Amino acid sequence: MTSPAAPRLAIAMKGYPRLSETFIAQELLGLQQRGLAFEIWSLRHPTDADRHLMHRQITARVRYLPEYLHDDWGRVARGLLGALRRPGLLRLLPVFLRDLARDRTRNRWRRFGQACVMARELPAGIRHLHVHYLHTPASVIRYAALLRGLSWSFSAHAKDIWTTPDWEKREKIADAAWGVTCTQDGHRALERLAERPDKVALLYHGLDLARFPAPGPRPARDGSDPSDPVRFVTVGRAVAKKGFDDLLDALSRLPCVLDWRLTHIGGGEKLQALKAQARALGLADRIDWTGPKAQAEVVAALREADLFVLPSKQAGDGDRDGLPNVVMEAASQKLPIVATDFAGIPEFVRSGVEGVLVPPGDVEALAAALADLAAAPERRLALGEAAFRRLTGAFSAAAGLDRIAATLRSSAGEGA
Repeated sequence: MTSPAAPRLAIAMKGYPRLSETFIAQELLGLQQRGLAFEIWSLRHPTDADRHLMHRQITARVRYLPEYLHDDWGRVARGLLGALRRPGLLRLLPVFLRDLARDRTRNRWRRFGQACVMARELPAGIRHLHVHYLHTPASVIRYAALLRGLSWSFSAHAKDIWTTPDWEKREKIADAAWGVTCTQDGHRALERLAERPDKVALLYHGLDLARFPAPGPRPARDGSDPSDPVRFVTVGRAVAKKGFDDLLDALSRLPCVLDWRLTHIGGGEKLQALKAQARALGLADRIDWTGPKAQAEVVAALREADLFVLPSKQAGDGDRDGLPNVVMEAASQKLPIVATDFAGIPEFVRSGVEGVLVPPGDVEALAAALADLAAAPERRLALGEAAFRRLTGAFSAAAGLDRIAATLRSSAGEGA
């Protein structure tokens, strides 16, 4: 029996596995299915109690760096000593010191220490590094690549694009072999910082439809029966950019005669504040806060719902969504979508075709869209059918996975 090939590729991210990052799990599993041998490197240990089925199917070795340098002084000291013996230190030090001069934080030192650990512990056969997110994780991978004399590449997504300083993004893009990002909005932002137009490519995550059941029928609820209310569902971490505070305000403005319930799936730092807001608005008995769930339970909730809603907006620190995977997951079950005309969402949802888009932060418009669709089951059906056609016709994951697999294989020096 032939033993598996030793990995020539290391793929890094901030935390693994994470329930909120199904797009990363989907990509890792897709690369594995396409025959790529790789290791996974994570800057943090997992914090979610559960994990997706995809995570259990991914067989790559997972290595964890010290989240904080004092967590494992022995590994850090060995990494620093190892760095002193590497010729790559002469490449790294000018870059790190220039970064440190503009970002005098503990986090910058932590990135340096983690990179030294990674450079020491990377197997000799690794030829290329790839990283998800262009902020902290890319700093670690960039420093480690300089130390080891390796090429590296990146996948940029959302927060990392909008909250990282331009100087840092520009220099990382220049050092990387290539990069991809998942929305036109993000692509425009990175393309203007790149030294050549083809350095960063647009690559949608898409959705692997093989992981989802065929959509089933739904009752024609119209909000007129208290025993069978219209069911709204939303999925996402309780953070400012998701706009769940706007959603609660909008729900409080729905007509009194409309019977509805909302299910929210996700954890997050603002969850308790949102629950308090719901109580203050008199909505608490109509909302189910389920916490984070594995994908099978998310899909079950989507199948039971009548309408998916996601009122994304820009957070105070500039953070914003890309194209949230859960929007496409809702479409996989023929759910009509109410969302904001913001970030990557309109690249998938065309208002009046697959759903209804409203301006971000416009609570009145959001309430009107929810009220109109709650009372119109036939229109919901048409929008849901269109969303499913859009997904299967233009946003299947296979083409994107083939493309990134081929590029990573080439970067790692593997045969076609």
